[in-house]
Amino acid sequence: MVLHESAEDYLETILVLFERNGQVRSIDIVNEMNFSKPSISIAMKKLRENGYIRMDVNGLITLTDEGRLIAERIYSRHKLLTKVLEAIGIDEKKAEDEACKIEHDIDDETYDRIRDFYLRYTEKMKQEE
Repeated sequence: MVLHESAEDYLETILVLFERNGQVRSIDIVNEMNFSKPSISIAMKKLRENGYIRMDVNGLITLTDEGRLIAERIYSRHKLLTKVLEAIGIDEKKAEDEACKIEHDIDDETYDRIRDFYLRYTEKMKQEE
């Protein structure tokens, strides 16, 4: 199933919040993403119905295996693309914002080439130190 950018953002946010806090509730997502409670509620329902998250009786949200794979893929892309943009002189905030846009649309082959180039670049920079 192809996910929309917004669904990928929700899954990525759940992953980040879980890593930061050890648990995630809908209100945490509301606060992190600055969206309304009803919007988050609808999104969580869709993610749950499609098998990307689980919500227990206490309202704690966890990623399913499939949801975690998607979230980790997007978050990994986000972190690397942010580093690449910062390496070419983009300020930190703008690099974060731009990486968030790029991470969803870039195809796997292009991303892999950017990642490989960046890894070679950073290795070369270490050798020159």
